[in-house]
Amino acid sequence: MKASDGATSQSLERGLTILSSFKSARPLLGVSELARELGLSRSTTHRYVATLAALGYLEQDPPTRRYRLGPRVLDLGFSAINSMELREISVPHLQRLSDETGHTVNMAILDGADIVYVERCRSSRLGQREIDLNLHVGSRLPAYCTSLGKVLLAYLSREECEAVLDGVELTQRGPNTLTKRRDLLAELDQVRLRGLAVNNEELAFGLRSIAAPVRGHSGQAAAAINLAAHRSWMTIEELVKRFGPSLQQTAADISARAGYRLG
Repeated sequence: MKASDGATSQSLERGLTILSSFKSARPLLGVSELARELGLSRSTTHRYVATLAALGYLEQDPPTRRYRLGPRVLDLGFSAINSMELREISVPHLQRLSDETGHTVNMAILDGADIVYVERCRSSRLGQREIDLNLHVGSRLPAYCTSLGKVLLAYLSREECEAVLDGVELTQRGPNTLTKRRDLLAELDQVRLRGLAVNNEELAFGLRSIAAPVRGHSGQAAAAINLAAHRSWMTIEELVKRFGPSLQQTAADISARAGYRLG
């Protein structure tokens, strides 16, 4: 295997770059497209693609003869999520909160301009009405229009937050999406002040949620947790008043287990 320098493998780097080229907005890519992106010949790119397909990391779509990510990539993703210490610490706390409230409780981390769900706990009680967004562990959503994402953006440094938002188009997703950058930044200031973010139908019609930060030993927000409810059950003010303290206490308990010490 040829290395680009004494410490790295060029072949491995190219293979990972190919896998990273597949996005939710473009799940199918052809060899020619990948070759242009990598700056390699079509024949060289085809060898990498064929190897990744043989190993199960890519699979070909017969009608188009283009490729998509294969099941081995999903296995890696779930293995990474399941190996996260913070997730293991959090699960009993999240399940307890879900059971106490009767609502789904989620945990997510920030990845670029997106959030990635790393845990979802549903109540063992008779469920409240929920909105089916087809979310699961590993799902990604734009950070700017979710309560989880707003918490995670708010606890970045201003420079880091600005850099993330530079690559984001604030498009309308729900009735109340914040589509002006100054409005979003003002909202993030409020999130830092109150330690709680709200989503009042900003992602989808009918969806309301509140979120709080989970801090690591450094004090940074390592993750965020939220609780969601359908608009038919309560106003956003009622959601904050009824469940905000419990959510923040759960986040504080997880943060303490993760090594965060206030002051």
